[in-house]
Amino acid sequence: MKLKPYPKYKESGVQWIGEVPEEWCLERFKIRFKSKKGKIPENLEELNGEGYLPYLSMEYLRGKEDGVLFSKDSKSLKVEEGDLLLLWDGSNAGEFISAKKGFLSSTMVKLSIERMDKPFSKYLCSAFEPMLRALTVGMGIPHVNGDVLGNIQIPIFEIENQQKIASFLDLKTSEISKTIEKDKKLIELLKEKRTALINHVVTKGLNPKAKMKDSGIEWIGKVPEGWEVVPLLKFLESKVDYRGATPEKVVEGVFLVTGRNIKEGKIDYELSQEFVLEDQYKEIMHRGKPQIGDLLFTTEAPLGEVANVDNETVALAQRIIKMRGQKYKLDNYYLKYYIMTALFQRHLQGYATGSTALGIKASNMCFLRLIVPSLKEQSLIVQYLDKATSKIDNTIQKIEKKIGLLEEYKKSLIHHVVTGKVDVREAAA
Repeated sequence: MKLKPYPKYKESGVQWIGEVPEEWCLERFKIRFKSKKGKIPENLEELNGEGYLPYLSMEYLRGKEDGVLFSKDSKSLKVEEGDLLLLWDGSNAGEFISAKKGFLSSTMVKLSIERMDKPFSKYLCSAFEPMLRALTVGMGIPHVNGDVLGNIQIPIFEIENQQKIASFLDLKTSEISKTIEKDKKLIELLKEKRTALINHVVTKGLNPKAKMKDSGIEWIGKVPEGWEVVPLLKFLESKVDYRGATPEKVVEGVFLVTGRNIKEGKIDYELSQEFVLEDQYKEIMHRGKPQIGDLLFTTEAPLGEVANVDNETVALAQRIIKMRGQKYKLDNYYLKYYIMTALFQRHLQGYATGSTALGIKASNMCFLRLIVPSLKEQSLIVQYLDKATSKIDNTIQKIEKKIGLLEEYKKSLIHHVVTGKVDVREAAA
């Protein structure tokens, strides 16, 4: 069914709403919504018990079940499953989210709704959420401006129509979300396929008929004849550890590659954008400037991510080790693929230390082992994996783009329906 507009419209005078159906009116947010801020409960416990409820930290609300704390503090603000919450403080200030049953964090508020359909009110809030987030205040930790929130104009009309809108959006957004979920699962399967491919080729070679021999190391098992198992550092021309003082960060300057930029075998310059002063570059990189192809290895937070340098003009942050293989012994790109294997990652975890964030000490790097084919085989493996993983990555990018378009469509649909740009009363009947 093609959705049609309402019969007649009028100007709302509100930028985020635009025109509204003639019979609709506008009211300030605070007339229909009342807010109450949470607090940190007393006597938080690590274990659940009779009468205890979880403390609703941001991590818990987003699905992280590990490390949940519990309380039965009657003075704290209790919320029920599905209550509408607003993140008041922090990097996500201005975001609306559905509650789980528990005690509310001090960084959030519970919204009580008066004389409105509750499911509709959630869609309505999501429609102006981008504007609210853009209007947060605070130099360090952003927070919602209560006056701004309270005076936001919202469209008001009969509850029967609100219920029809909510019913329509429940159906349509559920369909979109199911498609997105299927696409996300497909991406995970593709990533698993890529990982399995790298694992097999790097540890067993490209020739399925190759004769195998016992490596002499239990966790490695058999390797093709002619391959060696050596210390990871044996065939390195150089190894540079960039541990030291944190450099001064600036708005513009030389791009600083941090551990956050190194992910899934590549340097992603969008994941984190930090810069250092150009006149401090030589001092920061005095241990050795990067060259194209050099391997970057993260030693902590996260541990064990790798990528090859693709830009010689960048600076390298702490918790990164730069390695360069000997020219006639070790291909830097083969080394990247080897470190990416599940086999090596499990090996690496055995030498990791740390309670909050796992890391490896530079002194423990000598205990790590490397499987080394001939340089010619390394080159053939790199060529094969570059081509094969590139195809998988391109497919993943197309699916991610589709997901992005679906997310945007869902937001647009909600906005158009709750602001009356289309009439869904017949479609929801």
